[in-house]
Amino acid sequence: MKIAYLGPSGSFTHNAALKAFLGQDLVPYANITDVIKAYENAQVDFAIIPVENSIEGSVHETLDYLFHQADIKAVAEVVQPIQQQLMVCQVDRKIEKIFSHPQALAQGKAYIDQHYPDAKVEVTASTAYAARYVAEHPDQPFAAIAPSMAAREYGLTIIAQDIQEIDENYTRFWVLGKRTPELPLPVQTSKISLALTLPDNLPGALYKAMSVFAWRSIDMTKIESRPLKTMLGEYFFIIDLDNQARDLVAFALEELKTLGIDYKILGQYQVYSI
Repeated sequence: MKIAYLGPSGSFTHNAALKAFLGQDLVPYANITDVIKAYENAQVDFAIIPVENSIEGSVHETLDYLFHQADIKAVAEVVQPIQQQLMVCQVDRKIEKIFSHPQALAQGKAYIDQHYPDAKVEVTASTAYAARYVAEHPDQPFAAIAPSMAAREYGLTIIAQDIQEIDENYTRFWVLGKRTPELPLPVQTSKISLALTLPDNLPGALYKAMSVFAWRSIDMTKIESRPLKTMLGEYFFIIDLDNQARDLVAFALEELKTLGIDYKILGQYQVYSI
């Protein structure tokens, strides 16, 4: 069984894929869009991609592609704790440039500002790519923010551990597929993710949409707006709901239709923790 993930080796997504799909053939891709396209083109059986970080919020590349361009659903979610490490090739060299993924740079900003205020930062497609790039340029005054797994993978030395600003740092990963996988991880709960498009001529449309779930006591765990990419001021709304009472959720979705509120199911899945 082939599993696509956001690479290269040593990324947080790689670690999530290793834990979720023991012994399977893991195939790295350079960016999230390429991971999803590999699944769309039937090159792999499942794809695993980041969808949200507890500090930096949603991964918009994931959500926008799944809403605007794909008819693919999440069939499982894996939640992984995130610890960011600062790593180098040579310990005794002054650091002039720090590479990492935008979310990792944001999570470590306070540490960088305090300890390396003069260092430039440069964005990479993933944390593991940053580590690999630093390893490929051992004579340069470079550092990377990446997981400890990347340091082992590319022979780097960790000079500062757990530099993220907040200790309670987690990332949600969605598994995309046609069937529900059986993962060797503890199950936390069951959720459904929807993208709502509200009608223009319905006053209080968002309130009415939320009421559909509220009066049935269906717990909402997330709401977020994203541009519809049509014109300024038009949005769709992403909501996550507790899906343990599936009959109630099904009735709520029927009521949305009667209100003229369109929705797209982004996924129905069990939530696993690492």
